[in-house]
Formats: sequence, C-alpha cells, structure tokens
Amino acid sequence: MPLWSGHISFGLVSVPVSLVTATAPGTTPLHLVHTAGDCFGRIRYRKICELDGQAVTEHEIGRGYELPSGTIVPLSDDELDHLPLATARTIELVGVLPASRIDPRQIGAASYFLAAGSAPAGAKPYVLLVQALSRRLQVAVVKFSSRGDRERLGMLRPYGDVLVLNALRWGDEIRSPAGLPAPQADLGEDEIAAALDLIDARSVDSLDDIPDLVDHYAQALARLIDAKVHDRSLDLEPPAARRPAPLVDLMAALQQSVDDARASRGE
Repeated sequence: MPLWSGHISFGLVSVPVSLVTATAPGTTPLHLVHTAGDCFGRIRYRKICELDGQAVTEHEIGRGYELPSGTIVPLSDDELDHLPLATARTIELVGVLPASRIDPRQIGAASYFLAAGSAPAGAKPYVLLVQALSRRLQVAVVKFSSRGDRERLGMLRPYGDVLVLNALRWGDEIRSPAGLPAPQADLGEDEIAAALDLIDARSVDSLDDIPDLVDHYAQALARLIDAKVHDRSLDLEPPAARRPAPLVDLMAALQQSVDDARASRGE
C-alpha cells in the first residue's frame, strides 16, 4: 500500500511515482509486561487529555498549534492535506550533485522506494531519470511533503532499476563540532602508509561481501526465547569480550592487523 502518490518534477518533465517504505523492523520485537505476581499482562499506553483527564480514542485525536499565550489553534487533517505547498503532491528536484558532497550527518533514517506510476506513459520519464542519474553517478536533492507533514529535504538516487528516497535533515538541524577537543599527534609517513594498507585490506565492493555482518543480538534473543518456550536450559554466559592489547608499537599493531585482514580473506 503506497504511503503517498504524486510525481517528481524534473524540469518540465513530470514523473508519476508512489512512495513505498524501503525498510522493515529487523529485530525480534519485545513487549513491556507486568511482572508482579507473574502476571505478564501486556502494558498498554493510554492517551489522556490533560484538561479533563479522560482517555481518548484515535478518532478523537487531531493536531493543533500552541500560541505563546497557550491558546491552541486546531488544524484538521483536511486543512493540513491542502496546504498551498508546491511539494504537497510533487517531489521537487532542486539540485543534482555527487553523493559525497552531502554531509553524512544530514542523512536521516527514513528510506523509501519510489515506484513508477501505473500509467504506461509514466514509465519512460521514470526510466529516463534513473538512467540519467546513474550515468552521471550523482544524486538529486529534492523537497517533498507527504500526508500533511512538514516540507522536508530528500536525497533521490538510483538503486538498480528503481529510485530510492532518503530523508535529509535541514541545515539548522545539524550541530557544529566546534568546541570538541581536536587531538594532536605526530605521524610518520610509514605509519600513514600502514594505515592505508589496512584500509585496502578491509575494502569490500558491497556490504554483502562482509562475512560476519549479522545481527548477533537477534540470533541470541531467538535462541533464548526458543529455550524458554521449550523449557530448556541455555548458557547465558556471554562470550569473552575481545579486548585490544595495550598499544605499545603502533607500526607493529598496524602491520599485524594488515596480515590478519589479508589472512581472513585467504590472501
């Protein structure tokens, strides 16, 4: 089910699209439960009106803006959905640049697929935009708004034959590192070269090439739940944490790390 439908404004070209979530919860969900007396009933949160103290249902909840005086200005969903925004039904392409030029701090957690519109005429401009961005190895900066939400920034990039939209934070939402202590150290060229060797030895073409990129927490949690369901004992002792040896010789540590990384890859 699409979260939103509209189009991408690419100059005078209109690209019909639908917004579909691109991520899913990855860990085993846990609930809050009442532990007193081995009750284990689910803990539920109720939404309470602060004026009359009454619990309210979802259809009784709306949105409003609080004035400095404390007065609430109610805003209906219909009013928010029909704000006079160019981006209410349009993802507006405002710039194109290499992905490396975007501050990583601005990239938010929200990620979406932009599916091509169902009309046959919408396929050609969609494919055109995907191929144009792919050939230039660039991403598009866009502005968008959905479901009465605030206007947001986004990064539009090709992923295979489809488009992916990542939410971006506005510049005023990013903190400056000013004030953080800047470490100082004298490095030799041989140490820098060894660090570069280690980076090269750890380089991969994609996340799929990293051998141990699994969620060990989810695996351990699943084993624990299975053991409790079947009334089996389970060794709950965590594995010994790998502690780095005291750094005595930086060059020796770097070289050993390079050798270990290469050996793990069969080199």
